[in-house]
Amino acid sequence: MPGILGLLCSAPVWGESQPLALPQLVDYALQNNGELNALRAEKGSRDAAKIRAGLLPNPTLELDAATGALTGSSAENSLSIGFSQELLLAGKRDKRRAIAEQEMESYRWQLADRERVLAEEVKTAFYDVVLAEQRLTLADRFIALNRQLLEVTNERLLAGDIPELELNLVKVELARSEGAKIDVEKSLQQRQSRLWTLMGLPRGESRHVAGNLDNKTQVTGELADLKQLAQGKRPDLKALAAEKVRGDAELVLADAESIPNLTAGIALKRDTTAMEIGGVEGKDTAYTLGLKLSIPIPVFDRNQAGVQEARARQNSAASRWAAAVNSIERDVATAYLSYRNTEKVLGLYRSNILPQLEENLKLTQEAYRLGELGILSVIQEQKLFFEVNDSYLTALHDRQTALVKLESAVATDLTGGVQ
Repeated sequence: MPGILGLLCSAPVWGESQPLALPQLVDYALQNNGELNALRAEKGSRDAAKIRAGLLPNPTLELDAATGALTGSSAENSLSIGFSQELLLAGKRDKRRAIAEQEMESYRWQLADRERVLAEEVKTAFYDVVLAEQRLTLADRFIALNRQLLEVTNERLLAGDIPELELNLVKVELARSEGAKIDVEKSLQQRQSRLWTLMGLPRGESRHVAGNLDNKTQVTGELADLKQLAQGKRPDLKALAAEKVRGDAELVLADAESIPNLTAGIALKRDTTAMEIGGVEGKDTAYTLGLKLSIPIPVFDRNQAGVQEARARQNSAASRWAAAVNSIERDVATAYLSYRNTEKVLGLYRSNILPQLEENLKLTQEAYRLGELGILSVIQEQKLFFEVNDSYLTALHDRQTALVKLESAVATDLTGGVQ
């Protein structure tokens, strides 16, 4: 199969920078993708929530002053200064901290899951670009075949072996193959643009990639093992598990909120009064120190609504986690079967279709040169050569993208790295 293997190994060069392999593209995207960096920036709000959960209520300063100057008793006045603090009972502070910790844990896994999805998108876009590049190489090969056929047809026309109609037919095929190349170039530009967007490349910059579709790595794991592996690896499932724990913690806090908080205060008071003894007016100043305790009586509101709301969120988180487990198992099964099917298709191409394709083309070309076949047979054989090679490239691409989906579904590199 020298023809198609040659096509797979010779991709056109785009740009002047060093070609980037798939792992480099993924690393660049994980560092520069705009949406991912925006999600990373949200960590600040989670940190703030964690700080807020550990803070105590602010103390209260109370000042109270009174004078008798406006009522004709200017010598009488009082001044009081107090300080009070709300005390959180039933371990509410620690329980709020526990909720904040689970919120941060859920965020970490959500971020990891977005990285998993982005890696899948970048890998798929990479193989889309490689497919377009190799289709462009195939289009060049098809154009070259038509030009060679045009030269042979010209020679036979000059020799008087064929009518001019055959030459015109070859010219039409050459023009069609050149038009097909333009379409492939357009597709390549579109796929490159999507890859650059996912990578977060600055506007006006581009890269060219290094890779091929004919990767011989194999997935050896069984479906049951892959399902079990996915349940232990998938970050979205771990994020939902953290949400379950958070729901439990919120219910515990809601129960604790039914116990009112205690407010304790202390106040220093000075009272000045006027008195008259033996016709002599004097003043008397007294200082008192007071302690005040207050707590709401939970007669009507025992946080029933808060408990009900927390229990609803707890049940919702548990349901979403259970649904995610089933969904992930289906994702893995679908991706696994798709991958196995693409392997079977490639096996058919390699064992039954490709071995004779190049040889048949050469024999047909030679038979036409010798005048044993008509031009339509050669044109048809060249079309078949192009279509089968294009279908083979599509099968290779399907196999690689199916592997990408399977690895993303399991959240594990199953082959040691696909280049």
